[in-house]
Amino acid sequence: MPYRLTVLGTGYLGATHAACMAELGFEVLGLDVDESKIERLRRGELPIHEPGLEEVLRRNLDSGRLRFTTSYEEVAKFGDVHFVCVGTPQKKGERAADVSYLDAVVESLAPHLDRECLVVGKSTVPVGTAERLAEKLVRLAPAGTQAELAWNPEFLREGFAVQDTLKPDRIVLGVASERAEKILRDVYAPLGEVPIVVTDFPTAELVKSAANAFLATKISFINAMAEVCEAAGGDVTQLSAALSYDDRIGGRYLNPGLGFGGGCLPKDIRAFTARADELGAGHALAFLREVDEINLRRRARMVGLAAEALGGSFDGRRVAVLGAAFKPDSDDIRDSPALYVAVKIAEQGGLVTLYDPAALANARAAHPHLGYAGSALEAASGAEAVLLLTEWREFVALDPEDLGAVVAARVIVDGRNALDAETWRGAGWDYRALGRP
Repeated sequence: MPYRLTVLGTGYLGATHAACMAELGFEVLGLDVDESKIERLRRGELPIHEPGLEEVLRRNLDSGRLRFTTSYEEVAKFGDVHFVCVGTPQKKGERAADVSYLDAVVESLAPHLDRECLVVGKSTVPVGTAERLAEKLVRLAPAGTQAELAWNPEFLREGFAVQDTLKPDRIVLGVASERAEKILRDVYAPLGEVPIVVTDFPTAELVKSAANAFLATKISFINAMAEVCEAAGGDVTQLSAALSYDDRIGGRYLNPGLGFGGGCLPKDIRAFTARADELGAGHALAFLREVDEINLRRRARMVGLAAEALGGSFDGRRVAVLGAAFKPDSDDIRDSPALYVAVKIAEQGGLVTLYDPAALANARAAHPHLGYAGSALEAASGAEAVLLLTEWREFVALDPEDLGAVVAARVIVDGRNALDAETWRGAGWDYRALGRP
């Protein structure tokens, strides 16, 4: 391979990118300031749950193509191309993104860059960040203008991260020179024929923000239709099915339910609106504030629907919650709609017992006051209502009779419209769901 790669930051994005680049045949050195995380990665242990990634990680550790360190000096000496993969969380008390981790990486790496190299940002950032960091990089690096910046946004879906890295649907290269473009084309050449869009810095930054804004809008649109269906007596699942046949609309991300969460969509649309305000274009993204509000209203409505199923009160009532992660095939509980609902029910006197196939440890650490179980049937034992809040395959495949044998009352509230209503009602269940009669 023509270049040696480094990956700075070994969270969800960084661990995936490092392992997958090694899988493509590159020598890769990953860096993190968290020594305990680095030790785990060196042992082949992932800090996250991501299907298929642990096998890729271990295979490339064993091959010697992948290593990890806590030393910026070692990274600078080793790498020709440095991928920056640190988080940009929402600032406390604000809508804006906190890009301080990015600045910290550039400030720690740049003083060690004494030869030609390319630093590649992959984080989701407010437009204008790349230009500012490019200037800082040149100012702090001994190599000066030979230490160049590029922006290459990621488009990973949790639960499909390995697939999305090794078989991407597009690659966006925000570059300021032909040299940077050539290097990144060389890096991604092993992926084969993939559409590549070459842009300037601002456009590359905006692509990820715009993509997340569009997805969030589509999800909130169908959930807004669910609100109308509830008022009018319609069925939002049938409405969604009818809309999905229109090629201009399509059915992906048109699934009505509890709404989106996680570490990306909510904070990214808020940061996008905050940056638009700073640029004097806030009016153009005013609709995203309502997208956010629709999403949050679904959570409150789910709590209300569950209360209605129990006669109006949770006080002293046993409630089984199936799901803690914000989506299936993940252990990520950041801004999880499922956990929001569980916590609100507990605050209103409900006796909550929760089960999730992957996120149980994270949920217990964040909310130790809730009850936890080792299986769906154990969580439902003696429950007066069962809430399906994360659409894990094992929950969708639950047998109504098996579940009915352990509950105190056959009441189920489907927060994801994932179950067949007629099957459950036919088994004697009081089945309720968001946006359906």
